[in-house]
Amino acid sequence: MVMIEASILSADFARLGEQACEAEAAGVDAIQVDVMDGCFVPNITFGAGVVRALRPLVHVPLEIHFMIVEPERYLTEFADAGANRLIVHQETCAHLYRILQSIRELGIEAGVTLNPGTPLSAIEEVLDIVDLVQVMTVNPGFGGQSFIHGQLDKVRRLRQRLDELGQQNTPIAIDGGINTTTAPLVVNAGATIIIAGSSIYNDRASVAENVTALRASLTNR
Repeated sequence: MVMIEASILSADFARLGEQACEAEAAGVDAIQVDVMDGCFVPNITFGAGVVRALRPLVHVPLEIHFMIVEPERYLTEFADAGANRLIVHQETCAHLYRILQSIRELGIEAGVTLNPGTPLSAIEEVLDIVDLVQVMTVNPGFGGQSFIHGQLDKVRRLRQRLDELGQQNTPIAIDGGINTTTAPLVVNAGATIIIAGSSIYNDRASVAENVTALRASLTNR
């Protein structure tokens, strides 16, 4: 079954807890919290305090997508705040293997993600210790961007490589530009998790209606 995660980067920040609860009630499988530092990406967003505030409000996993330099400085802080999974960018980690090991030693899941311009070869040596690989289908930093269709081939090649390594159960998550049109494309390419922000949180329909529409698009593919 394909999992749907809600990215609260696109939520109403004045109603963050309420909108996280709405997504859970609508049936999402996890909430993704995008942590940005204004250095690796131009935007600045959430800290560990937000995760700590959300943790008692929702029962689904809280996943942290670090878009920051030196993420190793904050692993313990976010784990203690209640995160279930930490995802780091290959591009920001001088010692990627060590950082992924450190995350797993905290007793939570470790994921790695790649910018659109980063080749799969950059993570070849850590595939054996990751719990998830995330592929960015937009350039990171802001919600509501257009899907980069050229990344579909990267998803296909990643799925093939994981299967070759006997890691058929390692999830591939897609982050960026996900909607009812692009969701079936990435799933057909091999993705097992889709992360949606502006297609869940918008003024066109309710959160519940948008999550239902995303699931329907996957059923009809």
